[in-house]
Order: sequence, then structure tokens, then C-alpha cells
Amino acid sequence: MALNNTYDARLVQQETAVGAGVQILLLALLGTAIGMGPAGWLTGLAFAVATWAVLSRALHRTRPRSFGPANRVTLGRATLVGGVTALVADSFESSPPVTALVGLTAVALILDGVDGKVARATNTSTPLGARFDMEVDAFLILVLSVYVSMEFGPWVLLIGGMRYGFVAAARVWPWLNAELPPSMARKTVAAMQGICLLLSASGYLPSTASLTVVLIALASLTWSFGRDVRWLHRNSRVQDAEVAEILELAAEEREAVAS
Repeated sequence: MALNNTYDARLVQQETAVGAGVQILLLALLGTAIGMGPAGWLTGLAFAVATWAVLSRALHRTRPRSFGPANRVTLGRATLVGGVTALVADSFESSPPVTALVGLTAVALILDGVDGKVARATNTSTPLGARFDMEVDAFLILVLSVYVSMEFGPWVLLIGGMRYGFVAAARVWPWLNAELPPSMARKTVAAMQGICLLLSASGYLPSTASLTVVLIALASLTWSFGRDVRWLHRNSRVQDAEVAEILELAAEEREAVAS
């Protein structure tokens, strides 16, 4: 049994290494096609190394028996996001290849709904897989917001940074870490962000329409986060009240026993 577990662990690590290799291959293809500069190359390579390192550490900690088909889809999406990241970084030095940027982003967004279905169909859903999927989504939104902010201003970064701000706030207020109830509205708003930012980044819309789309994305995301924070705050107060009531009853019992 120990030998099988070791073999599976090595196989899982090999898959993450293959993912990093595919990322480098994609960068090479982009570099050949568009003549990507140093900023794009360095950013893309940094993304590949960071993804491999973080994912390898998470896999070592959770020790799954196999990487799983759903995680392979998510890793493929991460590779596409790495390409988008490299293109956005390169756009600071030269005119961005909008077609390549839109194409990679569109495929990554389409595949966003595939990995979850694969996980459910193959009964391979795991907390690590869900977290991996969420982090890839969040980083893509951040990168797209950086790109769009070059046209409309730094306020667009609020779209990409809101989730990371929430995570940072949860370190200060632990009640934000409580599990939220399922919400179709939350899922819809999250899916809207990538679509809206992609429409704006594509350049296919007039400037006014593009700005309107981004404002709608920011407004809906602010509403969604605000609603969740209010629910978490109310939930934490209810839990605090329940704990206080239990402690009070326990104290009364001790006093009754003592008397």
C-alpha cells in the first residue's frame, strides 16, 4: 500500500510539472506569433513557476490518490490564464494583440463551467479542486481588470481586487471566514465579471458602452459582496448570542450546584 501511495504521489507531481511545461510551450507559441517582449516572458514564466509551486505544495499537504480529470481541466484553464497574464504584462511595452487576448480569455471562461461538471460526473469533487478553480477565476478577473484599467482608470482594479480585499479582511475579522449559504445570484454575478471585462477589453464596443459594461460589473460585484458581508455579520452576532446564552446557562447551573 505504501508503494502505491508513493507512486500516486509522484504521478500527481508529474502532472503539475507537465502543466508548467505546457505553460512554457504556450508562451513560446505566443512569443513566436506576436514577438512578445521581456515583460511578457518574465511575467508568464513567473506565473508558471508560482502555479507549479503553490499547487505542488497543496497536493503534498492534501495527498490525493490522483490528480483527477476536473483538476486537469482547471490546470488547462490556469495555463490559458498564464497566457493572458503574459499578454497583459506585454501590453505595457507595446500594443497588445487583442485577438489573442480575447481568444485565450474566452476559452478560459467557457471552460470555467466544465471542470465543475466533470468533477460531479466523475465523483471527484474535492475542497482542493474547488479552491484551485476559485483561485484561477479570481486571478483571471484581476488580470483583466488591470488591462481594462489602462483605458478607464485605476478604479477598475476594484473589480479584480475586491475578492483579495475580502480575504485580507477575513484575517482581521475571522467571522468573515464562515461558510456562506449557496446562492445563484452570487454565482451569476461572479460569472458576469469575466464576461463584462472581456467585452470591454475586446474593443468591439464603443467607449461609452464599454464603460457602462464595466460599471455594471463593479456595481453588481459590490452589491454581491455587500450582501454576503451583511449576512456573515448577522450570522456572527446570532452565534455570539447563542454562545453567550449557553455560557450564562452553564454559570447558572454551577451556581445552583454550589448552593
